[in-house]
Amino acid sequence: MTETVIPSRPADDTGTGGGVRRRGKAARDAEFTAFVESAATRLRRSAYLMCRDWHLAQDLTQHTLAKMYASWARIRTATNLEAYSRRVLMNLVLDRQRRRSGSEIVLAELPDRPDGAAAGTPELRLALVDALARLTVEDRAVLVLRHAEDHSVDTVAAILGVSASVVKMRNARALARLRTLLGDEFADR
Repeated sequence: MTETVIPSRPADDTGTGGGVRRRGKAARDAEFTAFVESAATRLRRSAYLMCRDWHLAQDLTQHTLAKMYASWARIRTATNLEAYSRRVLMNLVLDRQRRRSGSEIVLAELPDRPDGAAAGTPELRLALVDALARLTVEDRAVLVLRHAEDHSVDTVAAILGVSASVVKMRNARALARLRTLLGDEFADR
């Protein structure tokens, strides 16, 4: 009986095989780091407007970035990363809202905007954030994406996975509710 010998792959004496993989991973990590540096502040601000808690907003942002890092090799070139990150964040916020208790109220001071451009007075900003918190999470998502992030109706619809008419209806309803919640004292601002 003859023994069958299966030839093995020759050892890589040059050490370049592992080095190429390490350089490729380092390049992907550098791309991801650049994306994080450009998107983290925007994601954190949107998350805060959705949940009114800077610590939770940071957690949601980190969770979003962790999910993106896990699929980075697949999404880094074939995906609109800004839109993808918003979609992941909004899914996390909506999932969290469905699971959480309706009695939880988080109070925090609204810090200045990172870009230094403060819109209105601190009282107005706090009143708006407070009024936003009284809306449903779906209506809040539409207002944050539509007005705080300045996306088109179609973009918001794509991010939230609803039709453009749903976005328009929720936007109109949420703006009317905000006007009611804010009352006459903020009408002229």
